[in-house]
Amino acid sequence: MQENVSSIDRLIRIIVGLGLVAAALTGAIGAWGWIGVVPILTGSFGRCPAYLPLGINTCKKPN
Repeated sequence: MQENVSSIDRLIRIIVGLGLVAAALTGAIGAWGWIGVVPILTGSFGRCPAYLPLGINTCKKPN
């Protein structure tokens, strides 16, 4: 699978993911905060499987 997430999109995903996981760890939100692991992983790898069937590609690099 090729990259389909831009650098800005990646940064936002990682920040939001870290915020959710941190909130779950501190008890500010429930266990659902662990869903933040998903945006951390998709942001780290630059690939979003959900973008494929939707035909979305925020990455400007040629694939």
